[in-house]
Amino acid sequence: MKKKFDFAIVGGGLAGLTAALHLSQNGFQVVLFEKNSYPHHKVCGEYISNEVLPYLKSLGIDPFEKNARHINQIQITNHKGKIVQAALPLGGFGISRYCLDHFLYEKVKQQAEIQQETIFDIQFKETYFQLDALSKKQFQATYVIGAFGKRSNLDKALNRSFIQRKTPWLAVKAHYKASFPNDLVALHHFQGGYAGLSKVENNHVNCCYLVSNRVFAKYKNIDDFQEKELRKNPHLDLFLNEAKPVFEKPLTISQISFERKKPVVNHIFMIGDSASLIHPLCGNGMAMAIKSAKILSEVFIEDKNAIVSALEETYTSKWENEFSSRLQAGALLQKVVMNRNLLTTGMWLNRSSKKLIPYLISKTHGKPF
Repeated sequence: MKKKFDFAIVGGGLAGLTAALHLSQNGFQVVLFEKNSYPHHKVCGEYISNEVLPYLKSLGIDPFEKNARHINQIQITNHKGKIVQAALPLGGFGISRYCLDHFLYEKVKQQAEIQQETIFDIQFKETYFQLDALSKKQFQATYVIGAFGKRSNLDKALNRSFIQRKTPWLAVKAHYKASFPNDLVALHHFQGGYAGLSKVENNHVNCCYLVSNRVFAKYKNIDDFQEKELRKNPHLDLFLNEAKPVFEKPLTISQISFERKKPVVNHIFMIGDSASLIHPLCGNGMAMAIKSAKILSEVFIEDKNAIVSALEETYTSKWENEFSSRLQAGALLQKVVMNRNLLTTGMWLNRSSKKLIPYLISKTHGKPF
């Protein structure tokens, strides 16, 4: 007879691991599926808002045990190198996904079951879910949580509308050895995109940038693109002159969709990027992933005996209340940053008032809990 879990979590990134930890600490039987082994790098900005720090610590996760970097300043430049700098309203910390995901994984495996499996099909059987893995194993759970990221074959199986459409974005990430302030996250604009720089736990600088396929397609490869486009921004040029690559080659992901998604699909509760993705320039995707895991976990902890439809309605309502306005603000902010004239105007306004950048950041971030 197959073992039946309370929760099956598909995807072992920040959202999936956090939910697994929270739910298992509250007595639920949890199995988490992750196709990759730990630790591994992911394309990510690797800056996290302090809004989730109290929550992580409540789960026994203190990023500063792993030498995360305190970050309290943001710097923004336009394509010509004009610069503004401001204090981050809440501040945050820099830590690599390689480190943080592995930290969470080590905690989760003490309390929940982790399977290195690829789930390709999820079927709802009225009173439980059946999950089919590529290894031909089958698993059963009362509830399923989707934490499989920005795009997955499971999105195709679930016939989610956004997966049918191509998107114009490519993301590139690498670590470098370079001098860079510990307390700063920098956002540098270039033709067709923007790059974020910040320190992580091992004194490396994470460089992650988003670029439109239209601009990138003019070049043969990443090195060519960086030499001929990124270096047009004098701050990126200065950084790349000194920086020594740590990775053998940069990591890339394409087909990044910023379309709105539904928090519940076919009775599967979506968290993290599976629920929706905020524009990376907001620097809040990691915090939102963690917070979505908190919201969902608490929905089940607070009312273990509620019927499924009530749980779905409650989670959808709480998710929308928490994130809907952030996603709208993020979409607007991306339009500003991607428009050279609007970006330059915004930088000028911030120099006059010193309040515009902190205000915009507050609209894409939540409060500590």
